[in-house]
Amino acid sequence: MLRIDIPQRGVIELHHAVFDINGTLAVDGVIAPEVVSRLKVLSERLTLHFLTAGTHGNVAELERTLSLPLHMIGKGEEKMRYVQHLGPTQVVAIGNGNNDIGMLRLAAIGVVVLSSEGVAARALQAADVLAQGPIDAIDLLLRPNRLIATLRG
Repeated sequence: MLRIDIPQRGVIELHHAVFDINGTLAVDGVIAPEVVSRLKVLSERLTLHFLTAGTHGNVAELERTLSLPLHMIGKGEEKMRYVQHLGPTQVVAIGNGNNDIGMLRLAAIGVVVLSSEGVAARALQAADVLAQGPIDAIDLLLRPNRLIATLRG
């Protein structure tokens, strides 16, 4: 669990991190080793969930890279239902595309990632925070004072 006390917003107790894969953690279907190492550290604090539409057709390879299963989810409403099932007040959602909008809005904290694959403008509007790439997004959770500084009222 990750407990974050954000002034003028309150205490948020996160139990789950829900990640989109392509464009968020992976660029052109490849996840950098630095991202994987940070995810391993984060997994000591939160339960990690990986959602993908399988755009690049390499789901098995990504599962080996992450050492965790990927959930095949293509539509935004499916991602939103996934977060709803976990309990949105306990979820941080990380994504970059139009199909991430619902989960970014619903989660206690929504982080949109700007990578070389871009970021959907509507996803940017739905998020609480913009991160410059997957490493910065994960580091927001590994160093929660960064989130506090950004989200305080």
